[in-house]
Amino acid sequence: MNASLPYFNPPSVPVQLNAGIAVPLGLSHRGFSPEGLENTMAAFEAAVELGFGYLETDVRTTSDGVLMAFHDETLDRVTDSSGPISARSLRELRSVRVGGTEPIPTLEEVLLRWPDVRLNVDIKDDAGASVLAALIEKHRAHDRVLVTSFSDRRRLKCLRRLTRPAASSAGSAGTAAMLLLSPLGLGRLAARLGRFGCVQVPVNFRGIPVVRPAFLRRCHKAGIQVHVWTVNTRPLMEGLLDLGVDGLVSDRADLLAGVLSGRGAWPQGAGNA
Repeated sequence: MNASLPYFNPPSVPVQLNAGIAVPLGLSHRGFSPEGLENTMAAFEAAVELGFGYLETDVRTTSDGVLMAFHDETLDRVTDSSGPISARSLRELRSVRVGGTEPIPTLEEVLLRWPDVRLNVDIKDDAGASVLAALIEKHRAHDRVLVTSFSDRRRLKCLRRLTRPAASSAGSAGTAAMLLLSPLGLGRLAARLGRFGCVQVPVNFRGIPVVRPAFLRRCHKAGIQVHVWTVNTRPLMEGLLDLGVDGLVSDRADLLAGVLSGRGAWPQGAGNA
């Protein structure tokens, strides 16, 4: 595992076990809520209580420029309201409830609630890039946030606005560059030009296997971590960890905690270390 990125080397969570073996990371996808209360404080709290120190979340920007922890473009799927979240102000969103019970938190609220937790933040709209950069700067959270987006343009826009480096995962173009250039021995060049220290990929993409031993070897040779999403069964978790992936993103935080515990890599939360 590449431990050079600040996001993956928080001082209170050792990157290595006592035996010197690298610890695979567990990332709880949108928190943990079997009831479907994704990206809420209740879901994040549940993941932290399980021992997670790394949470994955998404951000959308309100009409008045506030980042909300929310995945979809519209409110329809998971809340008691409807329409684009970008058309609402923070004040208007305060009365909206996920699953009819839980408010939508701001990203700032999540950052402040658990100061030792690291956040994998997926920027979902163009406005969010500069707002995320400002929030990282405000709270000096450069070592707590991994900046990611399917859009490399958005991701790089955020990184360029930071006064010191933050870790970042490749977007679609950056990941494609690794897939194409790493067999030519150009993986480090692709990562340097793309300003990323890890790739976060599915097991398969449109029926084509992505997470293969050769790809893992090439990424690791280039100093790049490989995280796999979204992994929700124990056999697949075990198989990918045996293959040597550096992190797993999962909706089944309970299962993932158990699998990592069985490998002596748990808990990973600072308060439980």
